Amino acid sequence: MKKILAFLLIVITLFTLSSCNTGEGTGGRGTIEGNVYLVLHPDDNYNLDKDTVLAAKEDVFIVYGNESFYGDDVETDHTGHYVFNYLRPGNYTVYAYSSLPSGERVAEYQTVTLGKGEHLTAPDIYIHDGKAYGTSIIKGQVYATYIDKDGNVLTTGPAYNHRMYLQRMGEAFPCDDVRAGLDGIFMFQKVTPGDYIVFTTSIYNEDEVPLIVQKTVSVPEPDAIVEIPDRFEITIKP
Repeated sequence: MKKILAFLLIVITLFTLSSCNTGEGTGGRGTIEGNVYLVLHPDDNYNLDKDTVLAAKEDVFIVYGNESFYGDDVETDHTGHYVFNYLRPGNYTVYAYSSLPSGERVAEYQTVTLGKGEHLTAPDIYIHDGKAYGTSIIKGQVYATYIDKDGNVLTTGPAYNHRMYLQRMGEAFPCDDVRAGLDGIFMFQKVTPGDYIVFTTSIYNEDEVPLIVQKTVSVPEPDAIVEIPDRFEITIKP
């Protein structure tokens, strides 16, 4: 009788343990693997060109089901490859972090459903890094009418080396300033999404009172080149 009771106790214990391990997590025969790529956003890049490389030695995390915290993490090898072994069937989220210039990290993730004993390859994960990541460029052009001391027009053309200012809407002072190039083109780099005022100065009457010439521009999203459609027209007295 004691042997029967002991046997039943073992069966009940095994059944209880197995019923507690039916959700996502370790303890199975499934595998999730994949690749991570690093997209570099270099500084002083007037075309926002990017360079994609293998993300070696990057931490990759896995979340079991709907849990609010990751269950395990691994490091990619020299080819950017990662593997999570011994997983039970269910839903999983794998992710790695992008790095903003501010130091903030952003999770880039993929969610997959794993079958029993399945060896699954997750979609590629792309993470981002670089001083220009998460920012945009505001681009415009400034033309000038050059006059002499008597107000006579000398010439017109691109306002080379003229200073342009950028100010975030609602703020009291400019956040950046640049000088126009030979063709009058100017660019503000590493601009975060938001509404801005672009302005400069011009001489417009006999008393040489400076006039502020300004235009508003909206940057709706990062990684975009936002061009001001109408060029600035100013007057300069050498």
